[in-house]
Amino acid sequence: MSDFHPELSGYEPIDNRRPLRSKRFMATVRIAVVLGIIGLIVPGILTTVQVAQTTASRSCAVAVARYYPFSSDFDARFELSGAGGFGWQCYAVDRNERETFVVPLGIIPSAPKATQPGVNA
Repeated sequence: MSDFHPELSGYEPIDNRRPLRSKRFMATVRIAVVLGIIGLIVPGILTTVQVAQTTASRSCAVAVARYYPFSSDFDARFELSGAGGFGWQCYAVDRNERETFVVPLGIIPSAPKATQPGVNA
């Protein structure tokens, strides 16, 4: 049995071995495949980033309201090397535009944890 399969190699089973498809057609197909893969992956990444940003913002608002009730604003942002390490960080902003680190929210922010009164978390 032979290991040569002309129908799988892209050549016609005749002596001149001419390709079945042109280089232009193959390049077009490759570009279409790459664009299709990008079209599937990019929306998922953008949605994940948007959900993480919204969750971090809401968790930061709850944390600032609890730990710094007199601050005028808050800021939740993703930092590579912030005060709490790698991930989303929460800052309270006072009336003088000074930022105070509140809590690290982690790489994947989650809803704030409910704690019972009198229990240190």
